[in-house]
Amino acid sequence: MSAGAVSILAALAGLLGLIGLAGLAGLRNPCDPGRPGKAVRLLGLLGLLGLTGFWIDGAGALGAAGALGLWNHQDPRLARWGRLGWVFVVGLPFLLAHFA
Repeated sequence: MSAGAVSILAALAGLLGLIGLAGLAGLRNPCDPGRPGKAVRLLGLLGLLGLTGFWIDGAGALGAAGALGLWNHQDPRLARWGRLGWVFVVGLPFLLAHFA
């Protein structure tokens, strides 16, 4: 794969991190603390790793983890955004390649 193609893929992957902004909806409509999935919701803190996208191309996709804060939310619309948070895995290869 050429360097230009990798650069385009990295830019697109970085845009996936915008999904993590959905996690901010949990501030206004928090998930019921009694609902299962608290450990997954805590993974939403990994969304802060999306800030590395400013320095590492493609690693911005890690920001999508912020949406995991809506995991198993009682509102089905917000819960759907929570499932999209798993897209953060796309940013891991870019982060690992940077440190390798």
